[in-house]
Amino acid sequence: MRVILLVVMSVFVLNIVAQTKTEEYSLTIEVENLRNSKGVLQVALYNKDGSIPDENYKNYFKIETAQITNGKSKIIFKNLPKGKYAVNILHDENNNGKIDKGLILPKEGIGFSNYSSIGLTNRPNFKKASFDLFQDKEIKIKVIYM
Repeated sequence: MRVILLVVMSVFVLNIVAQTKTEEYSLTIEVENLRNSKGVLQVALYNKDGSIPDENYKNYFKIETAQITNGKSKIIFKNLPKGKYAVNILHDENNNGKIDKGLILPKEGIGFSNYSSIGLTNRPNFKKASFDLFQDKEIKIKVIYM
């Protein structure tokens, strides 16, 4: 009788643990057509409304850098919970971790998920750049040089 009770309790506990396990996914980000292979590709991942724009990289959820080969780069964020995310990329040609600017505009390439161009009437924001992550996903982001 004790053995049966122990087995039933174990199955019950394992079932609760399995139900509360957070589903996790991977996000693969590919960038092509970088103007050269200097420096690194910095990729910032955001998960909160209002976190973009983030010129000083203080509001990100996760940030990684990736090597550039033949004008291309790829990075994978793993173990991400289901949710809404947005991506901001920087072709950090001098590898200093920040956006270098001329008078106003960036000297290095930048980009955002769901954006193919950036301008005064098309400024980046989380709402427009965001996408739902509920399974493993691959996205391509266009690098924009101004």
